[in-house]
Amino acid sequence: MNRLVWATAVTVLLSACGSSVKLDNVPVEDKSGAAVSGQGANSAGSAGVGNSNVATVDLGKSDQDAAMRASTRLVYFDYDSFTIRPEFQSVIEAHARFIRADKARKVVIEGHTDERGGREYNLALGQKRSEAVRKALNLLGVADGQVEAVSFGKEKPAVIGNSEAAMEKNRRAEIVYR
Repeated sequence: MNRLVWATAVTVLLSACGSSVKLDNVPVEDKSGAAVSGQGANSAGSAGVGNSNVATVDLGKSDQDAAMRASTRLVYFDYDSFTIRPEFQSVIEAHARFIRADKARKVVIEGHTDERGGREYNLALGQKRSEAVRKALNLLGVADGQVEAVSFGKEKPAVIGNSEAAMEKNRRAEIVYR
């Protein structure tokens, strides 16, 4: 009796795994790559890839310079830190590509801090922030002679005030083109 139950269970299980698709009558497409000739090929070519109505955009060097100078040039830092946050990696990579494209281009990285801390401490922290950005640019192939790192400490705040939002805006490194 037990064998009969097992045989029935195996039969039901195997029949459930079966497929109702008929494999004998599968349609076959011819993809031999036969050459297309005649008038149809010419008309298809004129309406296809070769002729496009999309105008090309040519960014001259001056347009690229203006675009890069207008783009994000700021790298913000956490409080009491000179570690570059991951969200600013793309900013640094874009500037590195732009600076590498012209070996005569010069950049100054200005490090800034918020108003907390002493004058010497903030000058040192601002210098570490600017050096961190300079090193990141160097790692991306920018020549060391093209980049200068300076610190303004807390002397040139972007936003006046002592709220946390104002201090966040002041903890930065600015990429300035010369």
